[in-house]
Amino acid sequence: MTCLSGLRVLDLSRVFSGPWAAQMLADFGADVIKVERPGKGDDVRHQGLRAQDAQGNETRETSSFLAMNRGKRSVTVDMSKPDGQALIRRLAQQCDIVIENFKAGDLARYGLDYASLSALNPRLVYCSISGFGQTGPYRHLPGYDPLFQSMSGLMSVTGQPDGEPGGGPVRVGFAVGDITAGFYAVSAILAALRQRDMVSGTGQYIDLALRDAQVAALSHVAMMYLVSGEQPPRLGNASPITCPWQSFDCADGPLMVAVGNDSQFAAFCRVLGLPDLPQDERFATNPVRAKHRLQLVPLLAEVLATRPVREWHAAFDAAGVPTGPINGFAEVFADPQIVHRGMRMDLPHTQAGTVPQVANPVRFSATPIAYGRAAPLLGEHTDEVLRELLQIDDAGVEALRRDRVI
Repeated sequence: MTCLSGLRVLDLSRVFSGPWAAQMLADFGADVIKVERPGKGDDVRHQGLRAQDAQGNETRETSSFLAMNRGKRSVTVDMSKPDGQALIRRLAQQCDIVIENFKAGDLARYGLDYASLSALNPRLVYCSISGFGQTGPYRHLPGYDPLFQSMSGLMSVTGQPDGEPGGGPVRVGFAVGDITAGFYAVSAILAALRQRDMVSGTGQYIDLALRDAQVAALSHVAMMYLVSGEQPPRLGNASPITCPWQSFDCADGPLMVAVGNDSQFAAFCRVLGLPDLPQDERFATNPVRAKHRLQLVPLLAEVLATRPVREWHAAFDAAGVPTGPINGFAEVFADPQIVHRGMRMDLPHTQAGTVPQVANPVRFSATPIAYGRAAPLLGEHTDEVLRELLQIDDAGVEALRRDRVI
């Protein structure tokens, strides 16, 4: 038994945000049915690096699709056809949750919007994830993660300061807006399910905008602007409110330092052989260290440059000072703590034999995650789902396939 055993999700979403949310629900035990276009499927089936089989041959499965779609059953349905729309409506009647990320209002023309589906299934929790939301002057606009990073303010505080080498706004190195919205979607869906099951008996509609989610996720940085009226500075790896909180070049590479309080700073300075530095009134407390960052950092950098990363990291660990190397993924997945936590795993796959996966980080004490399957092949479970949930017999399935509905 898992946390969401007995719940069923109809995943009408594509690309990243919706599939990421649906995958998390699958990890937690929900039965997730992913509806895809016949012949082509989700766009991310054609994005990313291709997985290899046991003989080293490329398969059709891509890294992007494998990252967002484990634990699901894939059904191919042409929703542009009336018979396809009817199938999806029937599936929605057998589900607790619908997730979609079409442009605002797009599914209404197919009769697959919340108003249409909730009339058939009042207990349905329906989550729409769109670029800018279902209302407002931007509701009609399409959008992708770089726009949400740029228009949310995220890029304004990411990158080196203007005037320094490489200065200027920088995009975060992954689709952070999509993943963030996916997390918000899961939280909202679970809250709506609790309200349905404990209070009202009926589902509700969730309107989630990727740009809104990214603005909200900026959290304390956005609040710096709201309380001061001043744009937070762009400081590269440094922090505007804590110091030292940045990377330093050691003898053989960079080390990330995250000194969070005054006692850690005192321990940090003792390891560096600068025990008197915390007595300097410019560096005595975190607020004044942040204020005098340009005076403090060169003093620390000069000493840190004299020894290799491994030596400094070990010395700081022994002193209880938070530091860490800047790892590539080879180092990440070889790290003994990551290995111990099981953050890299393999799942059996129909075409590739097995595929590697980044595990879900949540560890339940009573209902551990049971990974049922890797990401499905396109339409792999069409016949199975139509027979199981809609009681369509072999002749009916064959007729739908003949008419290119599935």
